[in-house]
Amino acid sequence: MKAVIFDLDGVICSTDEYHYLAWKKLADDIEVPFDRSTNGRLRGVSRMESLNIILEKYEGKPFTDQEKAALAEKKNLIYREYLKKMSSADLTKEVKDTLDELRNRKYKLAIGSSSKNTPFILQQIGLGDYFDAVADGNCITHSKPDPEVFLKAAEMAGVASKECVVVEDAVSGAQAGKAAGMQVFCVGDAADRKAGDRNLEHFSEMLNYLPGEDR
Repeated sequence: MKAVIFDLDGVICSTDEYHYLAWKKLADDIEVPFDRSTNGRLRGVSRMESLNIILEKYEGKPFTDQEKAALAEKKNLIYREYLKKMSSADLTKEVKDTLDELRNRKYKLAIGSSSKNTPFILQQIGLGDYFDAVADGNCITHSKPDPEVFLKAAEMAGVASKECVVVEDAVSGAQAGKAAGMQVFCVGDAADRKAGDRNLEHFSEMLNYLPGEDR
């Protein structure tokens, strides 16, 4: 293996609560029932797809595409206000130490995230210029479980898909990694569901399976 591609939210850092609060505010504004169960369905999918899931319970006059775009942008503005609270304190020592050790072992490190806010979040937590490649919602047309974002990350890093490991916390992301022909390490919810080739209890555990230069 030559590269490790990380999902961002729920893997490198967590903005889940901010997403929930922003979608909840929008849903309340348009009088749509929204709870944490529905929120769980939004993990790893694009903003517009998330909105469409929320609107499944909407009983009013159907929104036009233009109105949907405005709603999605409204949610994003609410969300970005929450993101301003983030700092390097939102990057755990375990995650940073693991990233540094992988870099010491000469792996290329990349991000593969459906979020269009990826550059802003990375900047907020002190990793703005850290990764060799960042593929996000700004450069893809299909969100996970489509493999596009991981294939794009591998291309940007200059590494063949078969030489990449994906690290994911969402089942849809694990499916995307496998569809890209990559080995998948899962943490969090996806690990609990045994969605990966390896399902890790701790983030740093991946170091046991990614050796140094003598690999």
